[in-house]
Amino acid sequence: MYDFAVCKKELNHQNDAGSHQCEHTGQRPFACDVCNKTFVLKAHMKRHQLIHTDQRPYACDVCNKTFSRKYEIQLHLLTHSDQRPYSCGVCNKTFRHKFTMKTHQLTHTGQRPYACDVCNKTFSRKSQIQSHLLTHSGQRPYLCGVCKKHSFTSVA
Repeated sequence: MYDFAVCKKELNHQNDAGSHQCEHTGQRPFACDVCNKTFVLKAHMKRHQLIHTDQRPYACDVCNKTFSRKYEIQLHLLTHSDQRPYSCGVCNKTFRHKFTMKTHQLTHTGQRPYACDVCNKTFSRKSQIQSHLLTHSGQRPYLCGVCKKHSFTSVA
């Protein structure tokens, strides 16, 4: 075991210290050469780069949708089942995905961890602030297929 000096976290391997330190410094030393998205680990960058290729080796047996990552198809397969293995501890609402449950739980705490740097408006979801930031930039990246007007938000 290796103790990390900043937070006293115990690490199994000394090699883990470099990537763990990035959590404290915010460093993301590996950048995708296609979109410039940055990563703490080189392996995460390599995995990410698959989205820029046509490599989608995992196919759903039910609907034939294809995926570039194994965990993506595993998450997707839950959409074809009645399984809802994650339950909110406050209201007992159930969810297919852990991340969806965690986002839901913010409705009970009132926590809004994402703040706009421009107007200080706060949001409970990262996707909400990303959409909100477009209102300050003037960008309207979504095009309506019917009326051809541009919008801040997409219609699913």
